[in-house]
Amino acid sequence: MVYKTSCLLLPLALVFLDFIITSSLAKPIPTTFINVLTYGAKPDGSTDSTKAFLAAWQVACASVNPTTIIVPKGRFLVGNLVFQGKKCTDTPISIRIAGSLIAPEDYRIVASSEQWIWFESVTDVSIYGGILDAQGSSLWNCKNNGGSNCPTGAKTLLFSGSNNININGLTSINSQKFHIVINSCNNVNIDGVKVSADANSPNTDGIHIQSSHLVSITNSRIGTGDDCISIGPGSTHVSIQGIQCGPGHGISIGSLGIAEEEQGVENVTVSNVDFTATSNGVRIKTWAKNSKSFARNIVFQHINMQMVKNPIIIDQHYCFYKPCPKQESGVEVSNVRYEDIHGTSSTDVAVKLDCSKEKPCTGIVMDNVNLALQLVNQPAQASCSNANGLANDVVIPFTPCLKRDILMT
Repeated sequence: MVYKTSCLLLPLALVFLDFIITSSLAKPIPTTFINVLTYGAKPDGSTDSTKAFLAAWQVACASVNPTTIIVPKGRFLVGNLVFQGKKCTDTPISIRIAGSLIAPEDYRIVASSEQWIWFESVTDVSIYGGILDAQGSSLWNCKNNGGSNCPTGAKTLLFSGSNNININGLTSINSQKFHIVINSCNNVNIDGVKVSADANSPNTDGIHIQSSHLVSITNSRIGTGDDCISIGPGSTHVSIQGIQCGPGHGISIGSLGIAEEEQGVENVTVSNVDFTATSNGVRIKTWAKNSKSFARNIVFQHINMQMVKNPIIIDQHYCFYKPCPKQESGVEVSNVRYEDIHGTSSTDVAVKLDCSKEKPCTGIVMDNVNLALQLVNQPAQASCSNANGLANDVVIPFTPCLKRDILMT
């Protein structure tokens, strides 16, 4: 029997040995390196390098080998950049930035196109390092001073209709509008980014996700005048971990339900986040109008709140445009879990579950939640309407609409 077994294993061993020899002889695919200086880019902060960056992209796009575009140290002035991927070979493209890309000082130049740097329909694109400075402060001033001719502004970095995207170690400052936008993309990893804008800068969301799937945001520091991270309709399987948020409006799912026929949001996990002096902590907001949208299977866990105005909030009566319609939200909020959330609230009401009469929130679970008033270190209050679920372990403040889990008593 031993002899027969050895004979059977011998062909397998030879096949394995042949695989090892063949693999060792296989040559690695070479990487092509492209320097934007070769195409006329100038790191002086005043010469328009837009055409040079686009030329470098065209070469990388047509390459049959993996390509790395190198942006060396210095300040590169660029206008609107649109990197099209529809005609690319889909071999991996890496962009390694040692310096800074700077938008024109006149905000109207890039604001007219609604995005400053746009990657459209690309695959296997990675960005490493670098600073994007959109110089948006003059537009903020225009808006904050009630200017009637202020444009909406440009998003700093937009990926749309794209797959397998990596953004690592990037810094985005002074965006005119949203800093980083992921729209209709699949498999996106964002790690170690820094996002910064003044606390009074309007609509400068740090990272906005919409209609995208398998998105991971990790180990990042975000402080803006709006949401640190916002998750819009049609987004699924989103993981957010290791974030420092503040100043800003917190991490928001929504707003949802502005349109009646709208996709929902599901399977979102927000974990290990520090909120400091933000207007909200973890928020779900939906428009007070008819909608078939939903937010479900959401987990907020391992979160620290310091001086946060609304640490935990579900707002199903959100309305920005006045007068607001006297309607109830049709967005269905269900299966939302709050676990291991501690810290301080800057207002009396630390937990606010303001749900819809038409579609009450269901499956709300709180487990090990302890929020105190900021100054007096006393338990805060909870406000609760049209919501139901369970309260496990310690839940402070007491949330009357959540039943005590019998198994935990």
